[in-house]
Amino acid sequence: MSRIYDALQRAELERIATQEPEVIQDAGREVVSGIEKPPAAEDAVVLDNIARQPWKLSLSSFPTLAERGDVVEQFRSLRSRVQQARYEAPLKTILISSGMLAEGKTFVAANLAMSLARSSANHILLIDGDMRRPAIHTLLGAPNTPGLSEYLAGAAELNDILQRDCSPKTVESSSSRSITNLTFIPAGMCSDNSSELAGNHRIEKMIGTLSPHFDWILIDSPPVLVVTDAVELARAADAVLLVARAEYTPFDVARQAQAAFNKSRILGFVLNDVKDSPRIRPYYYYGGVEAGNVASYGKDRRKRG
Repeated sequence: MSRIYDALQRAELERIATQEPEVIQDAGREVVSGIEKPPAAEDAVVLDNIARQPWKLSLSSFPTLAERGDVVEQFRSLRSRVQQARYEAPLKTILISSGMLAEGKTFVAANLAMSLARSSANHILLIDGDMRRPAIHTLLGAPNTPGLSEYLAGAAELNDILQRDCSPKTVESSSSRSITNLTFIPAGMCSDNSSELAGNHRIEKMIGTLSPHFDWILIDSPPVLVVTDAVELARAADAVLLVARAEYTPFDVARQAQAAFNKSRILGFVLNDVKDSPRIRPYYYYGGVEAGNVASYGKDRRKRG
């Protein structure tokens, strides 16, 4: 009986040796001859190959595109303070959030990104991380899909969601400048499970892949006291910049917003919608480093975000 078993075993070994290695599909991974083949690497990001879209900016929402004015100067001051924060600790990716709705976080995120883009030849990436109420694509006049939600859900590749303005110049004036160094990732389709998408760690993989290609990355997030998405997204950021609105944001809301990011580096607060610039430092009692005071914004009550 043992001779028959030995003969069958030798025959089976000879059969296997003469065949091509067996390829087995295992949960989306290829296993060849018992050795797992790693999944294909994501396409390399090439800035020159980013899709060009015909943006139609809402110029009234981008006072930073003007050559002069109070708001331009305030954002220049904010830009300088953010740049100076790099001397304290490494800083590239900044999450911009607020405690509640209508405090102006989207306006601040978009205009800070534009100010950074216009100040130098640095490459700037602006991400709309508010997958529940996206708004930056409206300000830019840009497509909203595919975007962040599709990437986090695994329905789109990284190169699919990056876009830039196809126009060489955006502002129609004799001194207009190019913003072709501004890259945008829209929020994508609104999703009821945005908290799960933000918490699946693909955002960290995405930032890790994109970080070498950009000098600054800004993420506009939902209000932190409304949904948990902002805290999840903050894991991928180096620091958080909070926005409060003058004569609107209660002190307790600002304090709770700061506490919600207790595991993140907080740069400070931007005081938005100031009618008359105060002579003393605004919101100094919130603690942390005052990031800036964006004054004279909000004469039009529709400009909230």
